[in-house]
Amino acid sequence: MGTKQKTLYLVRHAKSSWKDFSLADIDRPLNKRGRRSAPDMGERMLTQGHIPELIISSPANRARSTARIIADQMGYDPAAIEIEDKLYFSGTLRMRQVIEGLDDSHGKVMLVGHNPAMTHLMNDLANSEVDNMPTCAVAVIGFDMASWAELDSVDGYLIGYDYPKGSGTFSA
Repeated sequence: MGTKQKTLYLVRHAKSSWKDFSLADIDRPLNKRGRRSAPDMGERMLTQGHIPELIISSPANRARSTARIIADQMGYDPAAIEIEDKLYFSGTLRMRQVIEGLDDSHGKVMLVGHNPAMTHLMNDLANSEVDNMPTCAVAVIGFDMASWAELDSVDGYLIGYDYPKGSGTFSA
């Protein structure tokens, strides 16, 4: 039986490198700025009590690296991060399917993925109007529901939003 409150953390991967054009898109690593901003955002999440019970990442190197760095800042075992192919080059419909299929024993789940899908999903789920989630931005969305499967019938609300050049405080 799950909790009657669900929290979703949407994270756009940290800044990636375009230096090596021979790399496939899925293999692109984080650049220096990305490696700096991911631990900062993980620390912000931790100190403000935004701690996921489950972390799911796109299979792309830059997303997996972002997830691992943030997880490490929180004391979350990076080996426990789940990889979900549907978070790579997907739209909001496929991402919603991932969310709706989550185990209800997890009340707080973090998804690490890509734009523009992350921005669209944030705006869709939280009824917000963000033009573009910057790299390594984190949106915290709450739902009053007992099951992730109820996602389509419940309105989410923005609990907080922050990004590396933001205020440092997750505020709606």
